[in-house]
Amino acid sequence: MNKQLAGQLAYLSGQSAETQVAARYEQQGHILRESRWRGKAGEIDLIFAAAKGDIIFVEVKKARRLQDAAHRISQRQQQRLCLAAEEYIAQLPNGALTPMRIDAAFVDGQGRIHICENAIAAF
Repeated sequence: MNKQLAGQLAYLSGQSAETQVAARYEQQGHILRESRWRGKAGEIDLIFAAAKGDIIFVEVKKARRLQDAAHRISQRQQQRLCLAAEEYIAQLPNGALTPMRIDAAFVDGQGRIHICENAIAAF
């Protein structure tokens, strides 16, 4: 398989995982605000508004096994996610006073989803 095709397959696989995770959050009553939001600090896969007004940032990772997906979030990426979340929150009416959390959602090769709420704390 050539490099371009492998990259396209990885992109589509990630997009599919994000769609699956978004559906799970929406089933829980959350409202999707943004998908693949990009700020100066980086990209956030999914952003939801919870019923009580909290903002939920979600980093989605897919791998053959859930534990492999979990190992794909590096310390540097965690820092980038926190900075991007702060950038997003700053544009909201309540700014840094807006309740928020950063979740990690893992999807395996069989489509099973595991969500870790508040998985990434501010550094």
